[in-house]
Amino acid sequence: MKKAEMLNADVCTTQQAAQILGVSVTTVQQLVEAGVIEAWKTKGGHRRIPMAAVQAYKSSPKSALDVAQTVRGVHIPAVILVIEDNKMQRALYEKQISSWNLPATLTFCETGYQALIEIARSKPDILLADIVMDGIDGYEVVRTILTYPELADMNIAIVSSLSVGELEERGGVPPGVVFFGKPVNYDELRGYLKACCAQRLRTR
Repeated sequence: MKKAEMLNADVCTTQQAAQILGVSVTTVQQLVEAGVIEAWKTKGGHRRIPMAAVQAYKSSPKSALDVAQTVRGVHIPAVILVIEDNKMQRALYEKQISSWNLPATLTFCETGYQALIEIARSKPDILLADIVMDGIDGYEVVRTILTYPELADMNIAIVSSLSVGELEERGGVPPGVVFFGKPVNYDELRGYLKACCAQRLRTR
């Protein structure tokens, strides 16, 4: 369907599509990225999905029987969210992680506030959080995530130049959370992300 035709068709948001299909918003976004469900973006960057495309997917026997199986079949990548307020560090992350050819997409947030909004919106699979930031810091973001059962399967790692003693003063590294010190050992980080991506592929 051409973009001009989409503009004249009945459309819906990813959230509305998720409600219609009975899946998560993240699953809809992943199906769109994989080209399984067609969509387009507004000038403001918001996805719009033709209602006809949603209904066609819903009525498809393959997707109706098992959405998760369809997602596995198109090798939907994991979603990595990095919270980092330093522009140079974000550039280093992007250069390094992109060079590893992981089955994953990479998203950045500059503040803890932005990250909480993004996490609620897209429910990423893997979170790398800097600790020391103005306003809502990475520690607070991680503590918030850990209070929500629906986010329990998210792989979380904190990255910080804080010493072990300074971390302990803040409550220590939460159970199930991985810690990477700065400067970052990228060989260790690559191994961690590869393991997380492999886990996601096995469970989808």
